[in-house]
Formats: sequence, C-alpha cells, structure tokens
Amino acid sequence: MTWKVIDRKIGRAGGIKRREARQRDWDKQYGEGNWAIGYVIDGEFVDQDTALDTIYYQSYVEHFEHNQHDLRELVTLAKVLRNPHAEATTGVDLQVPAIMEYFKRHEITLEGEEVVDIGTWQGQCSHPISVRLSPLTIKCCIKPKMTLENFWQSKKCLAVWE
Repeated sequence: MTWKVIDRKIGRAGGIKRREARQRDWDKQYGEGNWAIGYVIDGEFVDQDTALDTIYYQSYVEHFEHNQHDLRELVTLAKVLRNPHAEATTGVDLQVPAIMEYFKRHEITLEGEEVVDIGTWQGQCSHPISVRLSPLTIKCCIKPKMTLENFWQSKKCLAVWE
C-alpha cells in the first residue's frame, strides 16, 4: 500500500470553517485516515507534517544562515511573534511556529520588548522585518526561485492511501 496523489491543485487551506468542511468531505469520500495533504518531492509523496520540517522550517533555517542581520534584529526587537493574517482569518499559522522551532533548536531567546508581526495583514505590519520574514518573501529551500508561500500553496496536493 502507498499514497497516490489524486489532486495536485487543492488551493489554500482557508479559515477554520472551510478547512473543517473540506476535511469532513474527504473523510466521507475516502474514509477517515485514508487521505493526506502533502507535497511531491523528488517523485515521492511527503505528508504535510513532514514537509513542515523539511521545507517550511528549513527555508527559515537557510534564510537565517544567509541573513544573520535579520536574526539579530528579530531577537533584539521581539518579545512575542504573531501572524496577523492567521489571527484575522483563522488561517493556519506556519511561519511563527517555524521561527519559534528555529529558536528552540538553536537555544535562542527573544530579548526585545515588541510584538513583531511575521507577515502582513491588509498591507499593514508592525515592523519592516515583518515583510522580510514573511513567507511571501522567504525563498523556498528546495525551489529557490519560488517564495515559500508560492511553493506551499501551489504545490500542495491531496493523496489517498491505496
């Protein structure tokens, strides 16, 4: 048995109501636990949880390795990170958890006093670094010509267990 990709253009996850409705539909259509969201990497299906570490998190690792000034600025400025888009839309927040995981694995503590947005909402952000660390500007570690957001949304697929 293996995962078989059945839809390569499933679009954005959307808000919580939309996500839960789609998941209920997939449970009815394919059976609970018989479907997964993920990505095809090197010809193999990789579930989204694995891709969070190998693509999303790793893209931030590479950004911080090549942009130490962003890392220093974020650490000295921020007390708390937030994703204003996810808060406003009930969307899934991936960038703040990825950055916080980077801090955890590298034993880094935020030293600042500010709430710093990672990304924007309706063109607004808390600081210039909010835009520089947005997945709309971070390069995807496995496809550097794409932004992380573009890769994450356009390459997402639905697979079923066969």
